[in-house]
Amino acid sequence: MRLLPRTLLVRTFLLLSVVILATLGIWTTLFGLAEREPRARHLAELTASAVNVTHAALLAAAPEKRRFLLLELSEREGIHLTPAEPDDGVIPLPDDAFHQMFRREVELRLGSGTQLARAINGEEGLWASFALEGDREDMYWVMLPAEHADDSFPMHWVGWGTASLVLTLLAAWWIVSRVTRPLRSLARAARQVGRGRQPQPVTIAGAEELTQLATAFNQMAEDIARNERERAEVLAGISHDLRTPLARLRLEAELSVSDEQARQAIGGDIEQMDAIIGQFLDYARAAGDETPVESDVGHLLNDVAARFARSGVRLRIESPALRPMLLRPLAVARAVGNLIENARKYGGGEITVVAGEMPGGLCIEVMDRGPGIPEAEAERLKRPFTRLESARTDTKGTGLGLAIVERIARLHGGELQLFNREGGGLVARLQLQC
Repeated sequence: MRLLPRTLLVRTFLLLSVVILATLGIWTTLFGLAEREPRARHLAELTASAVNVTHAALLAAAPEKRRFLLLELSEREGIHLTPAEPDDGVIPLPDDAFHQMFRREVELRLGSGTQLARAINGEEGLWASFALEGDREDMYWVMLPAEHADDSFPMHWVGWGTASLVLTLLAAWWIVSRVTRPLRSLARAARQVGRGRQPQPVTIAGAEELTQLATAFNQMAEDIARNERERAEVLAGISHDLRTPLARLRLEAELSVSDEQARQAIGGDIEQMDAIIGQFLDYARAAGDETPVESDVGHLLNDVAARFARSGVRLRIESPALRPMLLRPLAVARAVGNLIENARKYGGGEITVVAGEMPGGLCIEVMDRGPGIPEAEAERLKRPFTRLESARTDTKGTGLGLAIVERIARLHGGELQLFNREGGGLVARLQLQC
């Protein structure tokens, strides 16, 4: 299976080519079989006629004129006549199907005693023997030109067959490409949808099945985009509406609550609710319309690290000199920030951020020394509103952090990978195509 081409176009074309070549081979074989018997019969009739004419001419001509008769037959008809000698070097006809059939047809016309050869004394041709007046000692050889005995395939058919094969293969390529072109467009559009983007509508053209598929896909893409817009609007609207009463609660707590400890507790709860609302907003904006720009990855990571350093988070950045890359800088900064925040909450200790180039893009790893995660939970944790059982008592999280990172990775044609770190801890690897 590894040797098979990957594209449907090449696979289908190769399959059609094999079928066409097999069909051409079968028809060539059938043609050879069909024309073998008529050609053998025609050659036998020609040989018998030459022998009979020569035999009759020799009998009718006076002995002194036979020499001139033989010369005339040779010059006009290409027929050579020579007396048979006991020491003649005879090379028999090939023992293939055509010459076996030819031999049977000649014996039916001239008798079973007729000898046939393809060369006598080194002279190539189609040789047939006959006896003059039934005298087996007065034997002669009649030779027809060698082209009469040629059993080769007619080469002009090869030219026509090749031209027909080329035209058929070109037609097959055109037909297959017409079928697969809409499928390639659908594949490109599907990749765009998979990355959270809204593709251009697929052209509706071609056979009925392809137009139905394109119509259904365009409708699906539009429905997905509409659902995303509505969800983002709902989340943004709810978050915006909640922040207004939160601001009033914060002000009321500052003015009305005299107990400092209670005021700080209320303030902490309000800050936590505000952070949760911020995560909802981030999730709603994760697949936004930010335009990719050439970005300095090292500068971007340093800005994120500086923001966390002001909060007392210990970070170590390992970022070699990287070329500018085409990124959505705000989205990437948000993704890296979420990974660092996740490591701060559940990892503990120093957090290491390593950035480097990979084939076709950028790889950013955020590593901590926390307890890690069960390998079976890695994919589930990337879903929205999902946390580990051990983390569910931590009400400060919504389970959206990794889901936001996953959406941003898909927006860049990449992915988020989670796996345990050697020596303890977790590695969150963000791979981006850029």
